[in-house]
Amino acid sequence: MQQEKNSMCRMVDKTAVLPRGLRSLAITKLFGNFVPFLGTAGLRFEEVGRERMVVSIRNRRRVQNHIKGLHAAAMALLAETASGFVVGMNVPDDKLMLLKSMKVDYMKRAQGDMRAVATLSAAQVVRMVQEEKGDVLVDVVVTDESGESPIRCEMLWAWVPKKRN
Repeated sequence: MQQEKNSMCRMVDKTAVLPRGLRSLAITKLFGNFVPFLGTAGLRFEEVGRERMVVSIRNRRRVQNHIKGLHAAAMALLAETASGFVVGMNVPDDKLMLLKSMKVDYMKRAQGDMRAVATLSAAQVVRMVQEEKGDVLVDVVVTDESGESPIRCEMLWAWVPKKRN
């Protein structure tokens, strides 16, 4: 089924004319306009799609904890951002998306920079388009420089019709 593109998809499509290296920077800047805190934290959008979103963060002083690792809140932000933007690529413009619940288990100390990969199944995408309201548990895997997953996350996103004024 070919679905109509929402405003976020159309915005990302406009960056297709840019060289690959610049495309990621442009998308990062555009998405930072939606959520200014993303720029403050230094999140970078590496891969953007309707079924897969890859977001990374460098372990730098601004986002570190007291032991020079990535702060717990920065790790949670990384997972929330990747999962939220993959949902945002699919929710029609007449719907509002909201984070319904977020669970983060900190399993071990993180090493260096981190990356979150959030994915949706084709069936989840169809539900977002066809159902007036609902929710979806987004699969998101966060890894550090060692390739290990120092946190385990559950991100439940909901969508509802926008209120008309």
